[in-house]
Amino acid sequence: MYIDAASVRAARTGMPGDRMVRALAETFGALSDPTRVRIISVLAGQELCVFDLSRLLGLSGSAVSHQLRLLRGQRLVKYRKEGKIAYYSLDDDHIRNLMEECIKHVTVG
Repeated sequence: MYIDAASVRAARTGMPGDRMVRALAETFGALSDPTRVRIISVLAGQELCVFDLSRLLGLSGSAVSHQLRLLRGQRLVKYRKEGKIAYYSLDDDHIRNLMEECIKHVTVG
């Protein structure tokens, strides 16, 4: 068996570090839940409050709040307060782009 040491070294150099690998795994883990994917996809189009999200998804406000807390912890969503109401949106365009690329990936083929 032939091992191309130069190719192995080049591949090792291009690999992300352990900290980055863990962060990526946590991000993809956060996106592994269908409810969270639905929330991300809805927030890609507009900002909404917990009440609107719960009505739209057919879930309780506490269930939606729990999912939003997890998404916030991964910096996938953010919120702004207007009085007592918190409005949620995607944290940045990278999240929207990630979802668009994932949708392209699963629909091609």
